[in-house]
Amino acid sequence: MAQQGIQMDQEKLCCSICLDLLKDPVTIPCGHNYCKNCIKGYWEEKCQKKRHSCPQCRQTFRSRPVLVKNTMLAELVEELKKTGLQAAPADHCYAGPEDVACDFCTGRKRKAAKSCLQCQVSSCEQHLQPHYDVAPLKKHKLVNPSANIQENVCSRHSEVMKIFCRTDQQCICYLCFINEHKGHDTVSAAAEMTERQKELGASWQKIQQRIQDREKDVVVLQQEVEAINHSADKAVRDSDEIFNELVHVIRKRSSGVKHLIKSRQKTVLSRVKELQKKLQQEITELRRKDAELEKLSQTEDHTQLFHNYPSLSNLTESTNSPSINIRPLRCFEDVTAAVSEVRDKLQDILKEDWLKICMNHRSLTDTDADVLLPPAEPRTRAEFLQYSPQITLDPNTAHTEVSLSEGNRKATNMEVSQLYSPHPDRFTDMFQVLSRESLTRRCYWEVEWSGGGVSVAVTYKDINRRGDESGFGNNDKSWSLECPLFGNYHSKHDNISTPVSGPQSSRVGVYLDHRAGVLSFYSVSETMTLLHRVQTTFTQPLYAGLGVDYFGSTAELCELY
Repeated sequence: MAQQGIQMDQEKLCCSICLDLLKDPVTIPCGHNYCKNCIKGYWEEKCQKKRHSCPQCRQTFRSRPVLVKNTMLAELVEELKKTGLQAAPADHCYAGPEDVACDFCTGRKRKAAKSCLQCQVSSCEQHLQPHYDVAPLKKHKLVNPSANIQENVCSRHSEVMKIFCRTDQQCICYLCFINEHKGHDTVSAAAEMTERQKELGASWQKIQQRIQDREKDVVVLQQEVEAINHSADKAVRDSDEIFNELVHVIRKRSSGVKHLIKSRQKTVLSRVKELQKKLQQEITELRRKDAELEKLSQTEDHTQLFHNYPSLSNLTESTNSPSINIRPLRCFEDVTAAVSEVRDKLQDILKEDWLKICMNHRSLTDTDADVLLPPAEPRTRAEFLQYSPQITLDPNTAHTEVSLSEGNRKATNMEVSQLYSPHPDRFTDMFQVLSRESLTRRCYWEVEWSGGGVSVAVTYKDINRRGDESGFGNNDKSWSLECPLFGNYHSKHDNISTPVSGPQSSRVGVYLDHRAGVLSFYSVSETMTLLHRVQTTFTQPLYAGLGVDYFGSTAELCELY
């Protein structure tokens, strides 16, 4: 009772604004008490107008009240502090909107510490004490606080449901067990809960493993990003260097052509100038003789005329006339034409090489996109067919009584030994054969089968080749779909066989996404129907496998178009 009285004093000495023990308590005209700083802050924030109000009773005051210290409350708070007890913060002891409240508390309710399945109530630590002290109550089942405690009580019989009916997959009470669920597969709710928790634990571990695997994938992808960025940066630098070298070569050739043109220009100009000089000399000589001839033709002295006539009579003929047929422009036109031809050839080469670069880039982009960010899983057969590889069967793995035909795509059980040479990869006890090609990416293929006893499988290459463990699905290295002569399909892995429902068809489609760890089997007819799907982590390259257990049974890898 003393403890309860102290608790009540604590509540009365709490400020309704900060919900803690009063600090420097003051009383306002309506009689309510607050921390001095709390009420001042409240009025400054909430009461912007001249009228002020009480946060609890909402009484308003025309003018802001003068705050007077409540001496008696201050002394009580100090005395309470000396006892070593402090009011618990509201967030720790009182129920919030998302908490389960105590059903016994009056006024402001505290958080519930436990819920009782028998009493169908939730109690705080204070009101839970009788369940620890009173003998009959000690037998009650206490659970973590639950707002839906009534759901543990049978709506028909108002009894606690302590039994789980596995037949109907529901919780029931004792009366339900006697009447409506008589003869059903039942266990205690606690036992079923333990079993379910084990299953949840296993699922949780798988999820944790998947998270770790995906985190590793993220790290690998980040390394891929860094490698791609580094490779791209290097390619840019190398390309710049190569093109700079190419530009340097072109500039060097351009400089050489300029030098050639200037040299030829100098040679031609020298010849032209020499010719000009000779012509000028001839013109000068002709002008001199022209003047003499004119003078002689006008003379009246016949003696002088007869004397100079022999030398002047031959002036009409040019004895040393140089040729002026040089055609200097033609040599420069030839150079321009040659440079233009080089330009055209270079453009053709660059155009052709650029197309190669673009095609290689597109091919690499498609490949890298498939590796780094796989596209969505196909939904139609046309989409599946995009991932159809060329798969053939490896004669070195075929059982000696399995005959291969149709270009090593069809396997038939002959019950007669074939002429195969000895090989360590050959199956010796199971009528099976593996593909020659490994499967490490997205693949889709179809198998046409007949006769029953056919296995359509994928497996690691290091599967055993002898004994029962070498059978597809009889180990942890292979996954198979069993196609029986009669009855339904069965999936098999690690020697665990599981019935598979779905329409029977003589053609089975197999979809593999090695990186995503997805393996799916489909029944293929006019439509595709999913038969079985495996989600796991593949650690090695896979190989397609065919098994033909009965005489005359066949399985053929179909050619897909």
